[in-house]
Amino acid sequence: MAPSAMSRSNDWTRSLSEAQPVPYWLDDPGRPRPEPALTGADDCDLLVVGGGYSGLWTALIAKERDPGRDVVLVEGREVGWAASGRNGGFCAASLTHGLANGLTRWPDEIHALEELGARNLDAIEEAVARYSIDCDFERTGEIDVATEPYQARELKDWYGQLQAKGLAEDMEYLDKDAVREQVASPTFEAGLLDRRGVAMLHPAKLAWGLKRACLSLGVRVYEHTPALTLKPYGAAMAVRTPYGQVRARRVALGTNVFPSLVRRVRSYTVPVYDYALMTEPLTDGQMASIGWKNRQGLGDSANQFHYFRLSADNRILWGGYDAVYPYGGRVRAEYDDRPETYAKLAGHFFTCFPQLEGVRFTHAWGGAIDTCSRFSAFFGTAHEGRVAYAAGYTGLGVGATRFGGEVMLDLLAGERTERTELEMVRRKPLPFPPEPFAWTGIALTKWSLARADAHGGRRNLWLRTMDRLGLGFDS
Repeated sequence: MAPSAMSRSNDWTRSLSEAQPVPYWLDDPGRPRPEPALTGADDCDLLVVGGGYSGLWTALIAKERDPGRDVVLVEGREVGWAASGRNGGFCAASLTHGLANGLTRWPDEIHALEELGARNLDAIEEAVARYSIDCDFERTGEIDVATEPYQARELKDWYGQLQAKGLAEDMEYLDKDAVREQVASPTFEAGLLDRRGVAMLHPAKLAWGLKRACLSLGVRVYEHTPALTLKPYGAAMAVRTPYGQVRARRVALGTNVFPSLVRRVRSYTVPVYDYALMTEPLTDGQMASIGWKNRQGLGDSANQFHYFRLSADNRILWGGYDAVYPYGGRVRAEYDDRPETYAKLAGHFFTCFPQLEGVRFTHAWGGAIDTCSRFSAFFGTAHEGRVAYAAGYTGLGVGATRFGGEVMLDLLAGERTERTELEMVRRKPLPFPPEPFAWTGIALTKWSLARADAHGGRRNLWLRTMDRLGLGFDS
């Protein structure tokens, strides 16, 4: 390494010297106290397992649909402690992990999926207002930015395709000057602005607000109550917990990255670890230097991509790039902290924003997200329709989990709706193979994606084969 590069690397490392290895969003003195654990036996009409967005939206919508329904929610630790409380806070309308993924997989119903997604995001905004959820909700939109000339060409071509298909109504292509007028980075070559399809929010406050809303409607919430087993109990189901049991006519599983209580579902997801940094609040001068006046969320167009956004107090969250799959698909707290990734992210941050030299990071953290082979949620039922599940959101579940809750409730009711008729809902992704094949395949894919980024986006034989098999790897 050249002396100048070594010096810059040391500067980046110093920027992390005071970073706390905890999620910024959860490091909040206003964090609510957990509800007591379940002790003894309880009975209900609907049991929701999981206190992240998936479970919270399901419980809330169940009570909105039928205020007389008796609903219980159990959470193994505290509401919002996992992916729902530590993500980037991008609340997207897309139900398909982006329009490109959706158009590739479900071209015949993409217009319906986009319409349902837009309505879903509107419903989230309405719920935030109706229940007075103070989660810094901002309907800012998002810009996909190109950082290489070939990416700029691909973005422009993609915009043309969307226009031809009638899918670009709220979008605008930004050339180099236009995108740098929105956010001043010397790395930006072009951008595609989605004006209405994404909101920014404080993810943990959304989870905490949904918990309060559920309690206000009469949902019984038990925290520090992991669900251990799921078994039939006459015409109902029974879930055993450490200190008790819940008997329920219907059960909705919102456990996502954690092993499903329906064993056959487990092979459809693997945990992938994602990491993020949060800066100290920027000064007025620093904000002026980057010109980020419209506060849109940002994501770059590489295969190994970064996502970044402003918080309410003008910090920059900078995450992504280094997705890590642990051999065997184990979810362990020790994987949540990865200094080598933080150093890499810090270097990328100052390459993007050299005018912010000297800014410090206050928080650095990571955690597992549930990934499936089609990158967007899948759904199903078990135990003769008495149990429903949704999983596989692959890091874009802040908005889509509300839709997933609606789907689970439709399935449990045995209703044919515009949601349950979708091919996306009726079909499942390909399961992951057992080890060592899963680890080998994912490692080869990561290597191939990095190689494509370094060679003008050209996809090698492995990636082209995955594309033909419908496994994607284009997000």
